[in-house]
Amino acid sequence: MLKTFDLVLIGVMTATAAVTYTIKHRAELKLEEVHRLEAEIKLEKDTIDLLKADWALQSQPNRLERLVNAYNAELQLQPTDSTALVHAKELPMLKSEVPVPDVTEAKAGARGATVASAKGATGKAQPPPMPVPRGAAQQRDAVEQRGVVADEADEIETGSVE
Repeated sequence: MLKTFDLVLIGVMTATAAVTYTIKHRAELKLEEVHRLEAEIKLEKDTIDLLKADWALQSQPNRLERLVNAYNAELQLQPTDSTALVHAKELPMLKSEVPVPDVTEAKAGARGATVASAKGATGKAQPPPMPVPRGAAQQRDAVEQRGVVADEADEIETGSVE
C-alpha cells in the first residue's frame, strides 16, 4: 500500500510541476507582449514629437511671410480685418441650448395654420399625419409632453452671425 501512495504523490508532484511550468511560460509570453507594446508606445511618442517639431518649422511666421510674398500674385491674400472677427457671445446657440417653446403657443400656431389653410389662405399647408410604428407612440408622447414636436424642433432658429 505504501507503494501506491508514493506513486500518487509522484503523480501529484509531476502535475504541479507541469502546471507551474505552464504558468511560468504564459507569464513570459505576457512579459514579451508588454515589452513589445512599450516599444510601440515609445515609437508613437517619438513620431508625435517629430511631427510637432515639423509643424513648428512649417508654421514659422518668417517662412509663411516668404511664401505669401512668393505666391501673392496667385493667392491674392489680404490681412483679416478686425471687424471680421466675432466674439463667442455672437455665435449661434447650440441646438441643446435652444429654449423649449411654450406648448400653448405651438398649439395655437398650429391651429391658426390649419384654420388659415381651410379658408384658402396662402399659408404653409400641414402635411397629413403619418402612421406611427409600434413603440414610437410613447416616444412621440414624451416629446410632445416636453413641448417640442419633432418637426418643430428643426424649425427653431438658433440666430445668425452678422
